[in-house]
Amino acid sequence: MTSRRLRQYAEQTLGSGSLRKVVKLPEGENLEEWLAVNVVDFYNQINLLYGSITEFCSPVTCPEMKATEEFEYLWQDNGRYRRPTKMPAPEYVEHLMAWVQASIDNEQVFPSRIGVHFPKTFLSTVRQLVKRLFRVYAHIYCHHYPVIVALGLDPHMNTSFKHYVLFIKEFNLESGKDFYGPLQDMVEAILKTE
Repeated sequence: MTSRRLRQYAEQTLGSGSLRKVVKLPEGENLEEWLAVNVVDFYNQINLLYGSITEFCSPVTCPEMKATEEFEYLWQDNGRYRRPTKMPAPEYVEHLMAWVQASIDNEQVFPSRIGVHFPKTFLSTVRQLVKRLFRVYAHIYCHHYPVIVALGLDPHMNTSFKHYVLFIKEFNLESGKDFYGPLQDMVEAILKTE
């Protein structure tokens, strides 16, 4: 699907409510806690959205984790996949979701007890998490958006993505000039309209 068509689809359902206000750090709140709560929320939203199209995303239909031909995503972690590894989209997403869940569940990374401080590396961890979660949005938009529309989930998908983009922008969580890659036009439209 072209960037232009994606933007047209998105504009139909992005809505006009101000999510820009919603993403702002509430007065008196801790930045790390706010980032943690929102990362968990985005993880849950993306997991739910991807879960709705899993029967349409298989190793046969999506033998590589791609957004476009230009943007293929390889899996790498500190365990079994120490080198960037090509794999089918469903396998990539499975590894990603397990990795994010493990990060969220790790008290050393995402402390849940009051008074326990976040690690000094927390912001870089958040940047890595949101960068990889973005890839699921990109894959769904570029390969499965017609299914999302057919299921009537486009308003939820577009609002979720808009919320994500505004949050990333608010806290400067982008990493690199190609962070949004194939969805750059759509992101620019979101940032202009909100």
